[in-house]
Amino acid sequence: WSVQEDTITYHLLVILLPPPGHSFSLEQDTTTQLPSTKFNIHVELQCTCSREQTLRGGLCFLHHPNDKLQKDQHSYLLHTLCTDSYLDVKKTACWFQTLVRTAWLLLPQSHHCQLTVLPSSHSCVFQLTSASMMKTCTEMMFAVQKGNPGAYLN
Repeated sequence: WSVQEDTITYHLLVILLPPPGHSFSLEQDTTTQLPSTKFNIHVELQCTCSREQTLRGGLCFLHHPNDKLQKDQHSYLLHTLCTDSYLDVKKTACWFQTLVRTAWLLLPQSHHCQLTVLPSSHSCVFQLTSASMMKTCTEMMFAVQKGNPGAYLN
């Protein structure tokens, strides 16, 4: 966090976890000629058939027809957040900004502070302005776990 004049700024790291029946794997970006430190996040399906029998009623994404999965919330979320089979940071930021806007209207504080979602294509940045014009800015950056616990890639 930092303070500048009448604005307090917070930087938060939001760790993304794959939904049930999916996993994330990191693939080095090969679209540039130089050795890249940029990674793409590939979303892979995992078989959950044995878990399905235990939990009764869940659908395995690998072994059930797509028409049944279309109704599943996790499938919808992946369709919303992915391009092809890769997590799309811009789509994720846009979805999260919409989520924050919608949730804000349900909070009692929304009557006393103004929420402004600031433009950003790779994170969610929003600013709260109080009646006394004090501003609190929050930037939420997205990351996934890379290898060892405690190592994250954003």
